[in-house]
Amino acid sequence: MTEDMGSTVPRRQLGRTLKQLRTEAGVTLDGTADALECSRQKIWRIESGLGVVRGLDVKAMCALYDVRPDLVTALVGLASQTKAKGWWHAYGDAIPEWFELYVGLESASSRLRFFYDAMVPGMLQTREYALAVYQHQQMISQEELDRAVEVRLQRQSLLNRRLPSPPRVELIIHEAALLRIVGSRETMAAQLRHLLRVDARPNVSIRVLPLAIGLHHGAVAGTFVMLNFPAGNRNTPEPPVIYCESLTGALYLDRPSELAAYETVWSGLTALALDEGQSIHMIEKIAAEVHHG
Repeated sequence: MTEDMGSTVPRRQLGRTLKQLRTEAGVTLDGTADALECSRQKIWRIESGLGVVRGLDVKAMCALYDVRPDLVTALVGLASQTKAKGWWHAYGDAIPEWFELYVGLESASSRLRFFYDAMVPGMLQTREYALAVYQHQQMISQEELDRAVEVRLQRQSLLNRRLPSPPRVELIIHEAALLRIVGSRETMAAQLRHLLRVDARPNVSIRVLPLAIGLHHGAVAGTFVMLNFPAGNRNTPEPPVIYCESLTGALYLDRPSELAAYETVWSGLTALALDEGQSIHMIEKIAAEVHHG
């Protein structure tokens, strides 16, 4: 069985989650191998996301770690996807939306590049802005709304964590997203001021793509996130992932040709975007105009 068989995304996230559950349960790698009557190497490979994983093995590991039933179901569903060649995660399938697959990838990353053309990305949203975004979604309960907003806000702790080092975050945002009023004028002005505070962090860069440039690479590509990962203790570093979200699911791309295409788009966007100083000036100007109406 070759290591490149199937999409790397579900098996990497499955491995990360199983390793975290094993650590929380206080079970060693050898302890798991003994309990499953297999080699230590097999458990290490599963936790490192280096191959297709059987649902039977996931169930046995979860039983050993005393994992709650709904999470076991989600992880077995994820294991069933480790043979997939390309990977589309449809909300409501074997892997529930609450499992927050993307959040796990994001927290493991060393570099995040966002292109957003319609709104501020979730990681940089204020509570009021996030509430306004989710309230536009139909058929969402108050409990689901509260949970979604909390998850979105918790992701921001990634920007200032101490260990491991926080990822390098680069955002290119279209001017239209800054001009669009989400919620009230007060909410939007506060959101723009929040962007300015976040941009002051040494690991964050926010640049604006002005309306005046007209048609551009990102108009075809649409909103996307590029995630890069640290080398860690693997022989070969985890490959980057491109994440594209839609109303009904999310696309995870990790083939070399796909990564190359998005690198080309990103290069085009960086060539067209205002520099960081000009971008700050534009955000300040729009914030003042929004605040004063």
